[in-house]
Amino acid sequence: MLPSATEMVCAIGMADLLCGVSHECDFPRRVKSLPRVTRCLIPTGATSGEIDAFVRQQAETQSAIYALDTDLLLELRPDLILTQSVCGVCAIADDDVRAVAETLPTKPLVLNLQPDSLPAVFESMVKIGEVTGRANDAHTVVAGLRSRVEAVGQRSMRSLDQTPHQKRLRVMVLEWIDPPFTAGHWTPELVSIAGGAEVLGVAGQRSQTTQWESIRQADPELMLIACCGLSVDRTCQDLPLANPIPDLYEMTCVRNRRVYAVDGNAFFSRPGPRLVDSLEILAHAIDPATHPLSSDLSPHAAVAVDLLGNR
Repeated sequence: MLPSATEMVCAIGMADLLCGVSHECDFPRRVKSLPRVTRCLIPTGATSGEIDAFVRQQAETQSAIYALDTDLLLELRPDLILTQSVCGVCAIADDDVRAVAETLPTKPLVLNLQPDSLPAVFESMVKIGEVTGRANDAHTVVAGLRSRVEAVGQRSMRSLDQTPHQKRLRVMVLEWIDPPFTAGHWTPELVSIAGGAEVLGVAGQRSQTTQWESIRQADPELMLIACCGLSVDRTCQDLPLANPIPDLYEMTCVRNRRVYAVDGNAFFSRPGPRLVDSLEILAHAIDPATHPLSSDLSPHAAVAVDLLGNR
């Protein structure tokens, strides 16, 4: 029921067992041909401000953002359904899925994933492995991911130790532009591992609406714009929305041309195995000399932008 779960299943080596995915599942490429059991109710072509207003209105009226194809679920006869309860905006609600699952003749197991941190992501992968009889495979994959995370952390600490009088770089990860949102959950943790210090987002807490004035006062030295669910190109379309904000161009990150956009749809927004990719992309943006990117990730590196929307 969510892209990160699909990516976990595939990373463990069980792509062939998938019988259906959500409308947002697009990685790895092979899952694009699978039946889609959900659809989004947000109007096509809506602006970022309109999307935010729609989501808030649906929340106030306790209305759904996503629709579940119950007829298709009945046809697919799944044994296991993966859901989440971390974010009501990111995927269909766990309670809604369970209510439908109880009506299916196969009585599938519904596994609710709640990863709000990097360790919790790894725990979710192990849990999927355990309920599918692939625990050893899951542990092997997670061990590889942990090794990559530790490598980034060790490089960051060595770099900081070599310059003891230099403080951690002040970093702001922006999760939405209109209105601006801080990045919570796992993202501040990624910033810390990468050698930075998140100036507004709080690890383990939900992303929060903030004000441009608060961002200006926090004065990040580096800003990474990773809009939830949006590509780099789509994100750049929204950058001019920040242009009229007074004194925004006085921020250190803007003056030093250290504002970057990244594919928030593929990275940062999805609490799955590619969060480790996100960490490596972020670390490279913070200190490219200390954290070189692999050839696989180089095409996905953060793109330098200005707040007029130009690359």
